[in-house]
Amino acid sequence: MPVLIVEHDTERARRWQTSLQCQGLEVISVPGQREAVIVMQTRSVSLLVVNLDLTEGSALTVADFASYRHPNAKVIFLTDSNMFSDGSIFMHAGNACAYLPASTPPEDLVAMVEHFRSVA
Repeated sequence: MPVLIVEHDTERARRWQTSLQCQGLEVISVPGQREAVIVMQTRSVSLLVVNLDLTEGSALTVADFASYRHPNAKVIFLTDSNMFSDGSIFMHAGNACAYLPASTPPEDLVAMVEHFRSVA
């Protein structure tokens, strides 16, 4: 099952996608909530990588829809802000498995994705 990236910064999404694909993972990348919902309605996903600072839609809505449509899928949230820096993201999104800065190096993100896919 593919990993779904929901990231409005196309360059960042491309770096993440390329790094994950280099590890043999199937990856779908979309810029916002609407496209993420469409993907989750038509495809199974095993893990989502979602930027909390989406410019189109809400990252929490994406996570909520994922929990409904794909109850075993986990979500790695990334952000450029200090939103949820108190760890409360784990109370707001039951499928959250990690909270990272959006500047996390792609190779570190790959390690997180591989870890959470293996424990799913």
